[in-house]
Amino acid sequence: MSYETLPENLARVREAIAQVQHAEGIRQVVRVVAVTKAHGPAAVEAAWRAGMADVGENRVQEAVAKQEGLRLPVRWHLIGHLQTNKAKLVPGRFAMVHSLDSARVAEAVSQAAQGAATRVPALLQVNVAGEGQKSGCAPAAAEGLVGVMSECAGLDLIGLMTMAPWTEDEEVQRRVFGALRQLRDRLATPTRPLLELSMGMSGDFRAAVAEGATLLRLGTVLFGERPT
Repeated sequence: MSYETLPENLARVREAIAQVQHAEGIRQVVRVVAVTKAHGPAAVEAAWRAGMADVGENRVQEAVAKQEGLRLPVRWHLIGHLQTNKAKLVPGRFAMVHSLDSARVAEAVSQAAQGAATRVPALLQVNVAGEGQKSGCAPAAAEGLVGVMSECAGLDLIGLMTMAPWTEDEEVQRRVFGALRQLRDRLATPTRPLLELSMGMSGDFRAAVAEGATLLRLGTVLFGERPT
């Protein structure tokens, strides 16, 4: 699969980010995480050549397979649901885990990190929209889980993550992303600022930027439709 249009696609995304930030009066840095799910190692290489140092994978196994065959200094992000039996593969392989959503999984990653004498930057995934098919804790459980994760010696809790419903209604998108930002503002403390907000994918990243996203998880808008 050819990724010749990737630099042009990325330029359009960055221009859209700049336009939204200008309109909303936002100046914070927004990082694009290039999601290479279902694409081969060539997509990671193309992302690196285009200037993207952050690469996201949904599945641990797929990420590990690509990491084994590549020696690029990219920052790998785990953005999909993590099972406890895969926690041991996280330390040393992922620069950030976006999708911790239970005390059990958080503690498993923390224990693995301590065994590797390191710490894992992590986000708590919150199911703001309350959709049954999506992972993430309920907003009402977020405060308790933030407390648990903050006490995990192998984790650095640095923010929150969510996904909006599959809709083109920007008002709905902004309502969900705005609710995550408000939740972060309520849970943040001077010693636990929770600076990162991972929200926004190819179909709704503009709404996410408008509501304060710091990390965008983009695949289709950069690479085109995923291979079947």
